Amino acid sequence: MVPVMGLLVWRRVRSQFGRQPIRRGRMLVRIAIFALLGVLMALFGLRHPPLLEGLLGGVVMGIVLGMVGLRLTRFERRADGGDGYIPNPWIGAVLTALLVGRLAWRFAVVMPQMTAVEPGISGAPALGYSPLTMLVFGLLVGYYVAYFSGLLVHHRRFERAQAAPGGGA
Repeated sequence: MVPVMGLLVWRRVRSQFGRQPIRRGRMLVRIAIFALLGVLMALFGLRHPPLLEGLLGGVVMGIVLGMVGLRLTRFERRADGGDGYIPNPWIGAVLTALLVGRLAWRFAVVMPQMTAVEPGISGAPALGYSPLTMLVFGLLVGYYVAYFSGLLVHHRRFERAQAAPGGGA
């Protein structure tokens, strides 16, 4: 599990720096996955209101941060006609650091408690049973759904402007 998490974090960090191509299909899939995960976590949170509150608070803050990220993103078109964007590296780096830091903290707190539980007793704490962890997760869900949706909207407008007579950037 740790190597897979490491690979995912490395890919996420790598995608926060430098020019990124607009890949509509991948963005739509990411939006769908993040939205689905958010809905599933919200359904789980219905049984535990503090978790739901953390998730919803994070989603709202993530949407706001996604809008800020869109304003700080630079869009460009290459000479070969390919569209791309340069995301603000600070926002992505901070979000990744928050997620990795929060998960590492939860593992550090929960793992000793799980090894201390006697066999046959179901008193082990759940890794995700923390409103703060849900807030960080909601922050990521809100940010990426808003950010990728905004990128797709901007790209559609950009394409229309280029297709219009005398279309310029």
